[in-house]
Amino acid sequence: MEMMVPSGRVKPRYAHFGKIVFGNQILDSGLSLWFPGPHSYTGEDMLEFHVHGGTAVVGSILKALSSIPRVRMAEPGEFSRRAFDHDKLDLTALEGIADLINAETEAQRRLAVRQAQGELYQLYESWRVQLIKLRAHIEAVIDFSEEENIEDGVYDEVYRDALKLAEDISAHINDQRQGEIMRSGITLSIVGPPNSGKSTLLNKLAQRQVAIVSPIAGTTRDIIETTLDIGGYPVVVRDTAGLRDTTTDVIEQEGIRRAMESAKTADIRICMMDAQHARSSSADALNKELLNLPHTFMVLNKIDLYSQQAANVWNKPWDKAIRLSCATMEGWDSLMQAIAKDIRQTWETSDSHSMPLTKERHRQHLQQCLEHLQAFAQMNEDMVVLGAEELRQASQSLGRITGKVGIEDVLDALFSQFCIGK
Repeated sequence: MEMMVPSGRVKPRYAHFGKIVFGNQILDSGLSLWFPGPHSYTGEDMLEFHVHGGTAVVGSILKALSSIPRVRMAEPGEFSRRAFDHDKLDLTALEGIADLINAETEAQRRLAVRQAQGELYQLYESWRVQLIKLRAHIEAVIDFSEEENIEDGVYDEVYRDALKLAEDISAHINDQRQGEIMRSGITLSIVGPPNSGKSTLLNKLAQRQVAIVSPIAGTTRDIIETTLDIGGYPVVVRDTAGLRDTTTDVIEQEGIRRAMESAKTADIRICMMDAQHARSSSADALNKELLNLPHTFMVLNKIDLYSQQAANVWNKPWDKAIRLSCATMEGWDSLMQAIAKDIRQTWETSDSHSMPLTKERHRQHLQQCLEHLQAFAQMNEDMVVLGAEELRQASQSLGRITGKVGIEDVLDALFSQFCIGK
C-alpha cells in the first residue's frame, strides 16, 4: 500500500494530498502526514491517513493495511499507552484524555482539558521534587553530620519545609470533592408529597418520558435516575416516591425511606409542593430538616391553576419558593437559572487557581503522602534515619499518582476505558 504524492518526497509534519493505492487499485484520495519519532504523539514513527469517512472507504483501507506483514489493529488505548511508555504523557494526563473522550457536558470538557494539558502533573511533580530535595538534605545530615561539614539548622529547615508542604497538600485534599463531583455528576433529588409534579418535572428536564405520570398517589415507589446537562453542568437527577405519613403499603413505605435518604445525601434538592397544599398542614410532609439543608430549592408547582392575587399569599417558608407550572412552563427559566447559578458558585472549577482533585485514586495517594509527612513532623533530629524513610515513602506516594512508581494495574484499568486505538 502506498500514498502517491505529486510533489515526490514527503516532508515531516506536512500535510500531503495524493492517491492511496493498494496493488493496482486506487482506494481513495486524501491527506497523509508523516511524524518521525520522537516528535510524535507516541514518541515513535507515525503515519496518519486522512480519508473520506464512508464505511466502504475506511474498510478497504483497513483491509489493505492488515495485509501488510507485522501490521495490526491497535488495542484500546494503545497509542496513549505507547506515549506513556516513551514519557510523552504522564498518568494524570492519560486520565484526563480518557475523561475528555467521555465528557458529556461543557464543564466536564473544561476540567478534562486542564488535566490532559498537565495541570495536575505539574502540581504533583513540583511537590515530589520538593520532597526529593528534602530527602537529599536529610541524607546529607545522616552521612556527613559527624564530619561537621553540614551547616547548622539544616534539619530545622527541612522540618519547616515539610510542614509547609503538608499544609499545601491538606488544603488540596479538603476541596469539598469539587473535581470528583463535577467529573461524575452533581446529584439532584426531587422530593415532595404525592402528585406534586415531581415525575412531570423529571420528564420536562429530560425532554422525554423517563417516569410514569399518574393522578394516583404513590405511583413512583423507587428512585428513578437520569443524567442531564443543566447549564453546561452534569447533573444526575433523581425522581423519588411521594412523601406522606398515611400509607400502610410496605413497598411505598420503603420508597419513602429511600426518598428521604436520597434527599439527604444529594448535592442539591428540589422540594416540590402543589401550590394548593402549601397553605395547609400537608406541607409538613416535607421534613423541616430537608428544607434547612444547603443547596435546597423550594418550588410551588401548578401555579397556573391560581389567580395572580391568590398566588402571592403562602404560608412560611413557602412564601420564598420559586413559582412554577410544569404545564405552561411559567417559572421554568427562573428555576433553571437558580440551579445553574448554585452549581456554578459551588462546584465550578475552571476559575480555580489550582486544579482540583478529579479521582479517588489521587485522593488516597495524597492522603498517604500527608500521613508520612505528619509522621515525619512527630520526629526529632535524633530520629533522622526514620524521618528520611518517612520522606521517601511520601515521595513514593506522589510518584504513584503521576506514574513514576508501580502503576501497572492502574494502567490496565485505565486503558480499558479508551476507544480502539486512542
